[in-house]
Amino acid sequence: MSRISDQMILTLKEEYQQNVEIMENTQMAICIEVNTFLGVVKKVKEYGFNFLVDLTAVEEEGLSCIYHFMSLRTHELIRIKVKLDKKLEIPSLTKDWPSANVQEREVYDLFGINFTGHPNLKRILCPDNFVGHPLRKDFKIIKGR
Repeated sequence: MSRISDQMILTLKEEYQQNVEIMENTQMAICIEVNTFLGVVKKVKEYGFNFLVDLTAVEEEGLSCIYHFMSLRTHELIRIKVKLDKKLEIPSLTKDWPSANVQEREVYDLFGINFTGHPNLKRILCPDNFVGHPLRKDFKIIKGR
């Protein structure tokens, strides 16, 4: 881990007083609950991770959103995995990262995750009258769909 990343992790652990699971490999990963998401993302940006590379979702024991941020100064990458609750809602990042707009719409369309505060949250890949979210494990293929 870099010196900046070390400082950021210490600050996050102090401020949120929760278990922050750190997975070290080629990229640092922070696993958090949705209730701390905006605070952690704000802190990540303060530490120089100012470029949202991408965001997606994964369904394991429930749905999680995955965000990849990069520091354009140090070229470091960081992954934030946000475990969602049953409401399947997470705050939109479009105000601070305009590139989140299309990516949040894609995750909404394919996984059914609601990005609260998104300026135009609607389907982007599937037709408007499409029923369901095709990357969910509970999605059933119906003949003639």
